Amino acid sequence: MTLSPLNATQPRFPKGLTEMSIAFIFPGQGSQAPGMGKALADNFASARAVFEAVDAALGQKLSALMFEGPEAELTMTANAQPALMAVSMAVMRVLEAEAGLDLVRDVKFVAGHSLGEYSALAAAGSFTLADTARLLRLRGDAMQKAVPPGQGAMAALLGLDYETGVAVAAEAAQGDVCQIANDNGGGQVVASGAKAAVERAVEIAKVKGARRAMMLQVSAPFHCALMKPAAEAMALALAAVDIKAPKVPLVGNVLAAMTSDPAEIRNKLVEQVTGTVRWRECMAYMAHEGVESFYEIGSGKVLSGLVKRIVDGATGTSIGTPADIETFKARSA
Repeated sequence: MTLSPLNATQPRFPKGLTEMSIAFIFPGQGSQAPGMGKALADNFASARAVFEAVDAALGQKLSALMFEGPEAELTMTANAQPALMAVSMAVMRVLEAEAGLDLVRDVKFVAGHSLGEYSALAAAGSFTLADTARLLRLRGDAMQKAVPPGQGAMAALLGLDYETGVAVAAEAAQGDVCQIANDNGGGQVVASGAKAAVERAVEIAKVKGARRAMMLQVSAPFHCALMKPAAEAMALALAAVDIKAPKVPLVGNVLAAMTSDPAEIRNKLVEQVTGTVRWRECMAYMAHEGVESFYEIGSGKVLSGLVKRIVDGATGTSIGTPADIETFKARSA
């Protein structure tokens, strides 16, 4: 499939939207699947260049694992994190080459869910592609090793607001670590911590009115205080990496507000490892600042599916395949 670049006089985005009513959002772990990125690589030289660069940075044929599996190996945190970033950056490069995207001109904010924050920063030029891949490999390894297998857990508490989720976690802790890892919006909060405490949180949530509360099949208790060893590892790694001011502001998971300051970005990426992903508040902040359309850049449709549940009147669109890119261009013509 060959798509011709848009003429410079044509609009870059669907009719009726102002240029600066747009945010690009980047998915987190859970959106990976065997076959991810393969159609992009098959159709676009700019996408192939991204996958080759990530492979070279890691000294591993990660692209082969992405395209072919096996799923169990791809799902390993140390593989899934750089793989998801690679697909997001491949989409970015294709949009630039084929659809005339200029991030500074066309997009008001970037934001990403957990590891997606690194993808957002790479897209905005804060990190090089190679540095981002290596940071995410280290992050995945460090998060996996922070807690011995079987000692930590996570649970989805569906139908509860954030404040109720916090109260549930506090009641369940009983001296153990139990906190809200993700406030995803739309009545989706996720608890993380010591296994026994999270199991208590599931039962307490049901009493507190959760529509559903269930343990998640995850390899570690992410975004809680048990991840402190991983935060320390990331502090060392980030201190050794050059971070440039993003070309457009980042709306960060920890701040739930925009920042362009490299020192603050570095500090908040460390805090993010043990802190809550404040996704609902990130989305609300961008909407308050005038964003009407959110484009999920990369694998899956999780974040775009949440948009209408968080922001009244906003639209969420996923761009992750050649067909998505062609649809985007057709709507822009």
